[in-house]
Amino acid sequence: MKGMYHIIVQNNKLRYEMDIRRNITIIRGDSATGKTQLINLLEQAAVFGESSGVDVVCQRPCRTLGGNDWNLVLQNIHEQIIFIDEENRFVKSQEFAAAVKASDNYFVIVTREDLPNLPYSVDEIYGIHTSGKYHDLKRTYNELYRIYSGTSFLGKVRPEAVVVEDSNSGYEFFKAVCDENGIFCTSAGGKSNLKEVIETFDGKSALVIGDGAAIGPEMNELYQLMCCREAVKCYLPESFEWLILKSGVIDGKAVQEILDHPEDFIESRKYFSWERFFTVLLMEYTQDSYLRYNKGKLNEGYLHERVKRAILDVMEGVEWRG
Repeated sequence: MKGMYHIIVQNNKLRYEMDIRRNITIIRGDSATGKTQLINLLEQAAVFGESSGVDVVCQRPCRTLGGNDWNLVLQNIHEQIIFIDEENRFVKSQEFAAAVKASDNYFVIVTREDLPNLPYSVDEIYGIHTSGKYHDLKRTYNELYRIYSGTSFLGKVRPEAVVVEDSNSGYEFFKAVCDENGIFCTSAGGKSNLKEVIETFDGKSALVIGDGAAIGPEMNELYQLMCCREAVKCYLPESFEWLILKSGVIDGKAVQEILDHPEDFIESRKYFSWERFFTVLLMEYTQDSYLRYNKGKLNEGYLHERVKRAILDVMEGVEWRG
């Protein structure tokens, strides 16, 4: 399943409106913010049909999933948008994560907890914005595609230290850039280690670079840390591969079209996370060129001045010394 879907769920008292464009969407919020009411309306529509007074408008069927037999039910659901309430504890299980990975459905999960088994995007974590009887989704971390402190963007950032989420080509690229400019650079060795590594930079201006496409489970912790430490900033593109594609060093109108509307090209059953899609796309478009991409080891062609500068220019707000 791929594409973006506009959903309206309403009765004569309430109206929810949202756009869903990835395989995993998270709705967060405290009690009395309307999350449970949304699930209840969908359940009423499923059980009572037109007599429920609930209208569900979407190009794809929308339904809820719960109970002890959730895995058996899910096996018979295809290309639908599935809403799951936080009371269903199975959402935290590895079994559920494996089922989502193999599924051709989209999942909207209502939860106040982080779900470390699922690679959801920082850009698809929402709260419910309420205006009278109307409800829509507001991105909780919308500003995290920029370097920010608190809730606002504070212009240029000149880091004294850089922490890169992984230890692959992305880290090798930023390590080379930092070495040229006298900036300390280290790999966290995985997104789950970011907080621990950041805490060692007491008082230093630290820039965290991670894959926004899958870092959602860690964002609550990172956000709290940034609120306490103003010197810590985040830059979270979809992935390092996305950054290269966005830079324009790979020619082709087709690439730009994909970047403009990736949800129309990414099959959810094939790609658990958008990061994986952009890796495959970059490898495909560079396989016969001097910029042939290898995720495990950086091709030195990406350190040529023109290419390197084009990639860094995408990172608005980061000021590299030198």
